[in-house]
Amino acid sequence: MKVRTRFAPSPTGYLHIGGVRTALYSWLYAKKQQGQFILRIEDTDTERSTAAATDVILQGLEWLGLDYDEGPIFQSQRLARYQEVLMQLLNEGKAYRCYCSKERLVELREKQLAEHQKPRYDGHCRDNTSIRSDQNYVLRFRNPLSGEVIVNDKVHGQIIFRNSELDDLIIARSDGLPTYNFTVVVDDWDMQITHVIRGDDHLNNTPRQINIFLALGANLPIYAHLPMILGSNGKKLSKRTGAANILQYRDEGYLADAVLNYLVKLGWSHGDQEIFSRKEMIQYFDLTHLNKSPAAINPDKLIWLNQHYLKKDDIHLIAQRLAKEFHRLNIPITKGPDLVDVVTLQRERVKTLKEMAEKSCYFYLAPLVDKKSISADRLVPLKILQEKFQSLTLWTDESIHQVLTETGNELSLKLGKVAQPLRYVVTGGSVSPPLNATLRVLGKKEVLVRLNSILSGS
Repeated sequence: MKVRTRFAPSPTGYLHIGGVRTALYSWLYAKKQQGQFILRIEDTDTERSTAAATDVILQGLEWLGLDYDEGPIFQSQRLARYQEVLMQLLNEGKAYRCYCSKERLVELREKQLAEHQKPRYDGHCRDNTSIRSDQNYVLRFRNPLSGEVIVNDKVHGQIIFRNSELDDLIIARSDGLPTYNFTVVVDDWDMQITHVIRGDDHLNNTPRQINIFLALGANLPIYAHLPMILGSNGKKLSKRTGAANILQYRDEGYLADAVLNYLVKLGWSHGDQEIFSRKEMIQYFDLTHLNKSPAAINPDKLIWLNQHYLKKDDIHLIAQRLAKEFHRLNIPITKGPDLVDVVTLQRERVKTLKEMAEKSCYFYLAPLVDKKSISADRLVPLKILQEKFQSLTLWTDESIHQVLTETGNELSLKLGKVAQPLRYVVTGGSVSPPLNATLRVLGKKEVLVRLNSILSGS
């Protein structure tokens, strides 16, 4: 049996980390088993589904490198197939037309609640074989009245549902459009999905879906229902605690590998190991070590992982990603130092790519420095540095440091009194990587240009 998993988001809102974790686990399991990973867009809710949300799903998976073997497959393009299966169930007596009005259903619900009963459809139209051409109807699945549905879940173990507790599910609305629980079954059946990995908010849907599978004579997939992810406050995720659009993490400068490493640990473990390469994730991932308890967001852990990858990832890859950050900031980098040199200077000093770009703008755009803000006593060491740099033949960390030291000695100034005015002139700020390394990366010509712009006319 070839393993086939799927990620099936609804494009009714932005993709957040809970959905991404589901996609990651499904992707990892397919890769581990040398199977196939399918992307399905469940967009039958035409009123709430948007092209923008679909685009975020596709961009998010692309950014994270979660490639799919088939898809994207859109449910909205499979309506004819759903109608075919609906008619099959109807003709086989496994579904029936329900003409109950909204008023009757509301009245039934209120009565059941008043009598402390679980609200459920009472099967009023279950055995009605007449067709009323003048009335709207929905299609309901004829759920078994007795027996049990046993779900052998990879996370929660065996769960037993009594059929007597399940009512006759609506599988097509009055406008003819199929409902979620029905389309999911048809899709998983047609796409030969072997393993369904999804959030445990779908667990109560599973017995209903299993009964539809059985009615169609289809093989059941293996289920793994993941506990929810909680906010750092232990409560349901909000936009502030992690439910933000996944692309926001990209835009805030997080690396895709750091995000994936972070998410893989939110519900799964491999001993005490914290850092996983993609290869290791695929190698070690299984369904037997999924946690039963909800995991909580830990922003500090994500930052720690991101810093780790900034320090340890291939420096040329980091440079490529930094280029995109500069593009976002509209900073031209065609002229200026090699990005690899900038990464080398900054990778130990920042938490995100965004921070790295923002703190490195002065390498490509001369800062706006107010001449009036530099006192006369600070101009003295700057003039001496200008002359010494001009005559310097070797532009290295060591030679630059020597010039700074010599100038301080000549003026009986501590090194900081010499370095800080120069740092301000060339970077526009009071903090930077080691000044000699910063000047070396910036280049002799540019350093002199920036000094000259301040000292001319002084």
